[in-house]
Amino acid sequence: MASAKLIGRRGADLLRRRRRQGLPLWNLRVLPVCASTETELTQWLQHRPWQGPQPRAVIARHQIRAQGQWGRVWQAPAGGVWISAALPWPSTAAAPGLLGLAVALSLAERLESEGVPIRIKWPNDLLIGDRKLAGVLPRMVHCGGHLRLARIGVGLNVMNPVPVGAVALRQVLAGGRCRPQVWTTEVLRCLERACGFALAPQALVRAVEARLWQRQVRDPATGEPWRITGLGADGALQLQQGTRTMSWTRWADARDQGL
Repeated sequence: MASAKLIGRRGADLLRRRRRQGLPLWNLRVLPVCASTETELTQWLQHRPWQGPQPRAVIARHQIRAQGQWGRVWQAPAGGVWISAALPWPSTAAAPGLLGLAVALSLAERLESEGVPIRIKWPNDLLIGDRKLAGVLPRMVHCGGHLRLARIGVGLNVMNPVPVGAVALRQVLAGGRCRPQVWTTEVLRCLERACGFALAPQALVRAVEARLWQRQVRDPATGEPWRITGLGADGALQLQQGTRTMSWTRWADARDQGL
């Protein structure tokens, strides 16, 4: 268990709140540097199998080989929030496509409370304008056909340098409002709130639809433009082109639904 000192005053408040509510405390590993928080979390779960319901998280100040979608490797320099978490997830909210959206919505609402205008780039990125602020890497873990836990990686640009096409909170918030330590605790709070969002999938879908980053996408295989008509109950992106419809469960998983 990480001490309150490691995660700051707000982290201590988070731990006290969970105690008052009778909830299991977060079990945290805070690292100055690692190759990847995803790898660290995998090794942790292998060496000390999940017993539940205590949530776990690996937090790194700097990752040198961070893992993203499709196994992409990227740099996660100091100054950002880099977290990989494992936490219990409601079995009644087991649609895989809703996991990342629930976390994205929870983060979006928290950032909006600071006056940050957020758009959700389906399925798992947060944008300010057309620049990426944060990404979510969701995965559900099953055992014996039953949902065992949710794994969620979160990367949030705060004070770190960012590449072209990205943005950090330091560019839109005053210095005192964008401390990485504070936002680390806020991300943990958002992960907790996301569980509640997933229990109301219709409201979750509507809230995400209201924040979608654009109303048209191009098929990456053909270049054809498709109009976004909304999200399915499972979080899939619903598309239309004339009388044709299509549903995407992820960017590289497009399938025709009919003519």
